[in-house]
Amino acid sequence: MREVMTKSMARNIFYGGSLFFILIFLALSAHSHLYIVNSENSAKLDDSVVRGKHVWEKHACINCHSILGEGAYFAPEVGNVMTRWDVLDDPDSAFEALKGWMEAQPTGIPGRRQMPNFNLSDEEIRDLTNFLIWTDNIDAQGWPPNDAG
Repeated sequence: MREVMTKSMARNIFYGGSLFFILIFLALSAHSHLYIVNSENSAKLDDSVVRGKHVWEKHACINCHSILGEGAYFAPEVGNVMTRWDVLDDPDSAFEALKGWMEAQPTGIPGRRQMPNFNLSDEEIRDLTNFLIWTDNIDAQGWPPNDAG
């Protein structure tokens, strides 16, 4: 014999299911909030980092590069570039590495994607370096992977 669902049974399933998923949503929201609070890096945010972000935005670097997964994938991810270059803990070496890289662009190799030379001043490169160091120090739970590929 086939059982028929009554209106009260359907209402109880609806309210019970709704309550269950609301509780799941609230628990996941609270869990996500813990990651947001523990992942911020505002203590190390200084004027040079802010100016570096302005350099990043002024030259639309995100149109080619991604930073922590946001942006284009035409050029390498730069959210962890200082770790990949092994200069994260030495701002002077990081500055020299970035300056050398940027001043060598474009390389002139035919058929290869080329970064334009933006003719940045040393101060702009220093600020951009500090921004990339700051970004590299964000706890992104292992993203992006620290490989050169």
